[in-house]
Amino acid sequence: MDAEKDRFGDKLRDLEHARENKYFAERDRELLEKLRSEGAATQALACPTCGKPLAGRDEPPLRLEACPEGHGIWLTADAVKLLADEPGRAALARAVSALVPR
Repeated sequence: MDAEKDRFGDKLRDLEHARENKYFAERDRELLEKLRSEGAATQALACPTCGKPLAGRDEPPLRLEACPEGHGIWLTADAVKLLADEPGRAALARAVSALVPR
């Protein structure tokens, strides 16, 4: 009788753990969806100097983010890798020269 009682208690504990796991998995999924939707809305980067949203600039082969007020240029990790080649350095030189007042 005790062995049967223990098996029943084990099954109840397993059921409780399964329900907890299901609840927390659903809760985590909802929180992740909320974070993703908020992240997509606030994904635009801002200039650390003036706080204005950075504008994307295409200087082939680079994709740059630049402050509309001319406070600087920000590069992605992929853009930095492209700087190892001459076309990437030339594109960066063009972007910087566009920022420098003449």
